[in-house]
Amino acid sequence: MATRNRGRGGRRRKLPKVQRVGAYAVIIRAGATAEPEILLSRLSEKVTPEERWTLPGGGIDHGEDPRDAVVREVYEEAGVPVEVGVEARVYSVHQAKAWRLGRRVNSHAIRIVYDGWVPHDAPEPQTMEIDGSTAEAAWLPLAAVTSGEIPTSPLVTDALEMHRPTRLQRLAAYAFIMRPSDDAVLLTRISSIGYHAGSWTLPGGGVDFGEQPREALVREVAEECGLTCEVGAVLDVHDVNIVGTAPSGRHEEFHGVHLIFSATVPDGAEPQVVEQDGTTDAVRWIPRSDLPNLPLLDVVQAALAAEKSESGAE
Repeated sequence: MATRNRGRGGRRRKLPKVQRVGAYAVIIRAGATAEPEILLSRLSEKVTPEERWTLPGGGIDHGEDPRDAVVREVYEEAGVPVEVGVEARVYSVHQAKAWRLGRRVNSHAIRIVYDGWVPHDAPEPQTMEIDGSTAEAAWLPLAAVTSGEIPTSPLVTDALEMHRPTRLQRLAAYAFIMRPSDDAVLLTRISSIGYHAGSWTLPGGGVDFGEQPREALVREVAEECGLTCEVGAVLDVHDVNIVGTAPSGRHEEFHGVHLIFSATVPDGAEPQVVEQDGTTDAVRWIPRSDLPNLPLLDVVQAALAAEKSESGAE
C-alpha cells in the first residue's frame, strides 16, 4: 500500500522514496591472551542524540565497487587500512516513515556486510572525516557489544548473529631434531606477529599446494634456521583447533594438521634466523632439561612424547 502524508487541503501526498546502498565490515581481532574486540564507529549527534555504535562503512558512490567503498569508509571513519573478504551478507531494511536529512521519507536501506581485518601494526582508530556522521571509532570488547552493555545499531546485532570466523585448515610439516652431544632440541620462537607470540615450537611450517611434505620441511628449516636437514620417518600426526587473530590480522577459526618428522642436521651446525620480519624471531638449541621452563606449543610436547614412546618400543 502506498505511503502518504496529508498535504494542504487534507489531501494525502506520497512520501519521497529514498533508497540507499551501503557497504560495511565486521572487523574483529583477538590474540592468544586478549579478549575479542570489534571495531565500531559511534554515530555523531547530527545522526542521533543518543550514544549509538555501528559497523564501520557507509554509502557506495555511483560506479564504486562495494569492497572499495568499505576500504574508503573504514579509513575515513577509523583511520586504519583494512582488507576485505570476498563473500558478503546482505540486509534489507524498509521504513515507510523515516526521518532523513531534515525530512520524512519512505526509506529503503540495502546493507552489504563483509568480513574485514586490519594489520597487527595498524594505528589506533582515529576519525579522519570532519563534521561527518562519525563521532569516533574504537576497539570495543565483543562481549560487551553482544550483551547489549554497549548500545549499538540493529545492523551490528544482525551482522554478529550471522558472523562466523573464517575457517582455515592448514597442513604443516615439523622437524624434531636432537643434538646428542648435550641432549638438546632445536626450537624456534614465534615472533610478535605470530599467534602464541613468544612461545617455542619445532622448526617447520606450511606445506604449499602440490609440495611434498618432506621437501616443504627441508625448505622451512632452511628459511627458519639457516640449516640443511635430512628428513627421516614420521614420528606423529598432531592437530590443533584454535580461534584467534592470524598473522594477517584476520579473525579465524584455525585447524592445523601437523606432520612431525624426525630429522638430522650436520654435526656442529649452529642455527640462525634467516627470514626477516617473519613469524620466527629466534632459533637455538635448547637442552632437554631446560624445556620445562619455557612456554612450549603442544606440537613440541607431542614430538617429545612420540620420541619417548618410540625409544621405549626399541
